Amino acid sequence: MAADHSVAPAHWQKAFDGLMDRIAGRFARVEPRRRIRRLVLGLLSDLPRKNCWTIAEWAGEATPDGMQHLLNRAKWDADAVRDDVREYVVDHLHDEAAVLVVDETGDVKKGTRTVGVQRQYTGTAGRIENSQVAVYLVYAGERGHAAVDRELYIPRSWTGDPDRCRAAGLGEDTVFATKPELARKMIERFLDAGHHVGWVTGDEVYGGNPKLRTALEERGIGYVLAVACSAEVSTAAGKFRADALAAKVPKRAWQKLSAGRGAKGHRFYDWAVIDLTEAAPGKRQLLVRRNRTTGELAYYRCHSAELVPVSVLVKAAGSRWRVEETFQTEKGLAGLDEHQVRRYSSWTRWVTLAMLAHAFLAVVRADEHARHPGPADLIPLSCNEIQRLFITVVVQPLHTMAHRLRWSDWRRHHQERSRTSHYRRQAASQT
Repeated sequence: MAADHSVAPAHWQKAFDGLMDRIAGRFARVEPRRRIRRLVLGLLSDLPRKNCWTIAEWAGEATPDGMQHLLNRAKWDADAVRDDVREYVVDHLHDEAAVLVVDETGDVKKGTRTVGVQRQYTGTAGRIENSQVAVYLVYAGERGHAAVDRELYIPRSWTGDPDRCRAAGLGEDTVFATKPELARKMIERFLDAGHHVGWVTGDEVYGGNPKLRTALEERGIGYVLAVACSAEVSTAAGKFRADALAAKVPKRAWQKLSAGRGAKGHRFYDWAVIDLTEAAPGKRQLLVRRNRTTGELAYYRCHSAELVPVSVLVKAAGSRWRVEETFQTEKGLAGLDEHQVRRYSSWTRWVTLAMLAHAFLAVVRADEHARHPGPADLIPLSCNEIQRLFITVVVQPLHTMAHRLRWSDWRRHHQERSRTSHYRRQAASQT
């Protein structure tokens, strides 16, 4: 790098080595320890498609067998690595005012054998598709944001079929859990690890669940959770739908406040807060957001141990957008949704390593912003730019023509075997 350049990617190599050392103890043998490093680098690469085949070729291996073994049969605990990711994120992105954000994302899949797949609504496609859905917990603070936990949503069509669960690596006693129940499990795991956070936020799926809200209240955690316009809340004047209550707010009660910075500046909305009188300890309120252009309204049930300024509630509500940014980066830069695995253990391993790769980018970004604010004519480094520089300047994977040709032969040979197998099965079914 030029001596006068605004960034020094050489520091990032040391940071990556430190992260790999952090999880090294989860692998008893040196071979998987080395391969996990190559797999994470492959997830951070600029490959147009990331799976065991493409990453193995990129990493210089002769076949994808080693990468597939690492995800399928090798002995290591993905949940232990998940805990390492959580500690890494909290250590480096620590913020006393951090918010936990819960949300789900779906991956469109083909077939019926991939664990958890069924026709269901996914926001990724914006419609009902054959997909796999998982719930994530994101730690969001001023320095950055990254996922710290994950749970796969297993529909009733699976939990009611023990044979199907067993074939996908799930226990035969797997019980159905709703998305809010999965969110509660992850939040409690975060708190039980000794971490503290003041607020939890999420969309209507979570805000409309009384059990989740009660669990947060019992743990002394504040929340700002979105609810539907039809949600009923109690006030001193009686019980009302959220939209009917918002219609009674006088003009002078609305405040213009920012929900946080976006790509084009602050996200300003009009906000109003209404006190509720439900009989339980703590302060309960209904927060209403109004779009300043369209007039569209959104509603949030809020709870805190004591009365807080509206700006605090607004900041917590605005943190929910961080989860969308996290999903976009994890999928676009770390291959979160590009796995081609069917069994549950393989899924947990892949998504955990994708979370690890994204956490590395988020931490490097935070450190660079703190150490090198940068000149006035450059925007701060993004995760996209850090990934691009890290792979091209620090890693620099170089492969010979012979390596490329060997992989071409391997792919074509494998594809020929698959095609022959398909033809044989088709012919057998027609006899």
